[in-house]
Amino acid sequence: MKYMTTAEIREKYLSFFEEKGCKRMPSSSLIPDDPSLLLTSAGMVQFKPYFLHVKEFDPAYIGSTTVQKCVRTNDIDIIGTTGRHLSFFEMLGNFSFGKYFKDEMCAWAYEFATEVLELPKEKLYFTVFENDDETIEIWKKLGVSEDHISRLGEDDNFWRAGPTGPCGPCSEIYFDQGPDFGCGSPDCAPGCDCDRFLEFWNCVFTQYDGQEDGTLAPLPTKNIDTGMGLERMAAIMQGVQSNYETDVMRDLISVGERLSGKSYKENAESDLSLRIIADHSRSVTFMIADGILPSNEGRGYVLRRLLRRAVMHAHKLGIEGAFLSNYVDAIVRLMGHVYPEVVDNRELVERVILSEEERFGVTLRQGQAYLADALEKLEGTVLDGATAFTLHDTYGFPVEITEEICADANITVDKEGFEACMDQQRERARAATKDDAEAAWSTYGGIHDDLLKELGATGFVGYDRLTATAEVKAVVKDGKRVESLAQGEEGEVVLGLTPFYAEMGGEVGDTGTIEAEGIKLQVVDTKAPAKGLVVHSVKVVEGSVHAGDTVRAIVDELRRKRITRNHTCTHLLHAALREVLGDHVKQAGSYVGPDRLRFDFTHFEGMTAEQISEVERVANNVIMQALPMNIYETSLDEARESGVTGLFGEKYGDVVRVVEAGEFSRELCGGCHVANTAEIGFVKIVSESSVGANVRRIEAVTSFDALDYMNKVESELKEAAAQLKVSMFDVSERTAANLEAIKVFEAEQKQAKKAAAEGSVAEYLESMVDVGYPLVIARIDGLDSGALRNTWDIMRSRMPKPGACVIGTVNDGKPVIMAAGTDEAVAAGFNAGALIKEIASNIKGGGGGKPTMAQAGGKDAEGMDAALDAARAHFNL
Repeated sequence: MKYMTTAEIREKYLSFFEEKGCKRMPSSSLIPDDPSLLLTSAGMVQFKPYFLHVKEFDPAYIGSTTVQKCVRTNDIDIIGTTGRHLSFFEMLGNFSFGKYFKDEMCAWAYEFATEVLELPKEKLYFTVFENDDETIEIWKKLGVSEDHISRLGEDDNFWRAGPTGPCGPCSEIYFDQGPDFGCGSPDCAPGCDCDRFLEFWNCVFTQYDGQEDGTLAPLPTKNIDTGMGLERMAAIMQGVQSNYETDVMRDLISVGERLSGKSYKENAESDLSLRIIADHSRSVTFMIADGILPSNEGRGYVLRRLLRRAVMHAHKLGIEGAFLSNYVDAIVRLMGHVYPEVVDNRELVERVILSEEERFGVTLRQGQAYLADALEKLEGTVLDGATAFTLHDTYGFPVEITEEICADANITVDKEGFEACMDQQRERARAATKDDAEAAWSTYGGIHDDLLKELGATGFVGYDRLTATAEVKAVVKDGKRVESLAQGEEGEVVLGLTPFYAEMGGEVGDTGTIEAEGIKLQVVDTKAPAKGLVVHSVKVVEGSVHAGDTVRAIVDELRRKRITRNHTCTHLLHAALREVLGDHVKQAGSYVGPDRLRFDFTHFEGMTAEQISEVERVANNVIMQALPMNIYETSLDEARESGVTGLFGEKYGDVVRVVEAGEFSRELCGGCHVANTAEIGFVKIVSESSVGANVRRIEAVTSFDALDYMNKVESELKEAAAQLKVSMFDVSERTAANLEAIKVFEAEQKQAKKAAAEGSVAEYLESMVDVGYPLVIARIDGLDSGALRNTWDIMRSRMPKPGACVIGTVNDGKPVIMAAGTDEAVAAGFNAGALIKEIASNIKGGGGGKPTMAQAGGKDAEGMDAALDAARAHFNL
């Protein structure tokens, strides 16, 4: 067995199955095209449509082979504590959709393991499903001795998508690492919990359709779904005991060694931190490169948690300040040749990481303040688990850090309570998302998926024409297939082909009509609930529509034209933003409607007025050049090589559609566009705002909507000019002058009020009484909150010794009472908070505060005198 690098293993695997007739396909995005999955966590995710024959695979190939980047965080707290658990990993796979099955798969797996990798045959062990005699015979024919084959039960060697659906037996291949890794039991064998037998390859034979009664019906085709963990195989081929000691991971650990001055394998605590940072840095880099941005929910929350966990462990190692860009450099060097997205989006990755590191620095300080406050209020010597969990979940404090800080104050942490909170969070996470390959199948099988399997994809002809004659293929009402819809009813209609564009990529769906003799349907929306199936949401205006009817589909032309102007304009704005702000700008979402457009993009601070103006100028310059749009199809590889911009979160096939506006903008896009940029008229940005960490949003209007917007602005400006009695172009100058005059007036008024207050204070001090300390109870109307406090400050400074006051005021009909006292008055028995609670009911109000100062507002100004009398009675005056 010879040493092989991770890169060599990866290429040998892909080349091997490519030579067998499988099509080599790129890794899919970490953002899965599947609402049941938070992140892509297995190699089979992108092939589900082929397994279910919703989509047919290229007939020139017998199957596919990939290396899929995956992220799993179900066991995030275990990562780094063992040699196997990683949050980011690469899964080698090969897949067949009816073209080859057990005989070929087992033979090729054995060939690859023994001849390509040159693994010693005597160290290979195989497990099969307990009733799968067929696979046992196949392994034996290949030369595997019977004592190296184990039968295991359904929990280990029968794969299911769920209670029903695709399923089948599987066969796993193990590598014997030797007795030094074992448990010492004479019964130790594959399937044991110890580390002696390391499973590295799972071959799943998906051949059944599980029924509700528990029976197994044969699938139309027998499929192959395999997975080999690249890091695990690299550990075997490199003769190391842990995934973290393989070449790629060890290089990343060395980055941490350089930054921290620590040496790996010298201290268990620092080793854990070095492993966690090395692992999490890969997840963070690849997630951002695929368009995931930090947030407080969903994928963004997972990203933020991984990044913050890495930062906390860096602090434990003594690494201060921003540091993760050092890991990005290494990841680009080690893996950029396989995953070009980390190279293409390197600037974005580094900017997002830097911004998040700085943001987390603020959060850490807030967390430290939160913990300090909790410890100050703590009664006893045990910090409750809920507080420790809040620090962990909200502020990113690992419980170990909380324990260390508490230990310095001789306080322990309620770990049981903390773990209970963690368990509750895990349960919520499991309930909210199905984050494994098996659960991913559960979204298939609804009415729309059934229609897609039966009818196939809907032909779309709407790029070239807005009307088409088509057959009604299916009618749906209330989620069920029906024969017809009658006048007045609402439902869904599926046509054989359609000119209606289905909502996708931010562009809203078309509206219009579907007509025939005696039939008229109002199309109120168009969607694609199952990928490729276009569904028209309709209301029957006249007659009734039946499956099998021949109809005329007519798109609302004016609305479509307005949508196309806005869609093309999003492309121009995207390019203009990159030109003005930098190449880190990437689309992070959009909305394209008939009346407006919204464009979300990655950026790290609010745009200045000058930047917004410049983006407008650049985009309008392109519009007014009247550039013809060039739209064509090409291969995804050719599009990438030519530098065409692909958008985050989009899923592209082998053939892609390129939309070009001259040399200015080139993007992959399946939407509807103008033929010439001049059709847009002009664009006006109406707002710019933040929609999350590192994501900004601009909203804009084009064409007639832009003209309407400018006309409204001009009308408002003219009205303001008339009221100010200046020309329209002098409004800003006159407004500024008026504001300055108001500012001077308000300052003078404030000074006058202060002088008046000082004068009136002398009058009220004459009513001062001694209750063990000087006390003034007075009504001074017309004061706001600031003036109330100012009056107390003046009184306090003029009292013969430290005292207190109760002041009532009615300002614009609203009663407010304030009580205030010095520390000396409080020590002598004065309590502002208690007093306010006692007397506030007289003004039908409530309030409170500290012993030194409290305030209450109310609803009944007529009760003010009664409230002050109640205060006097409190002091027996």
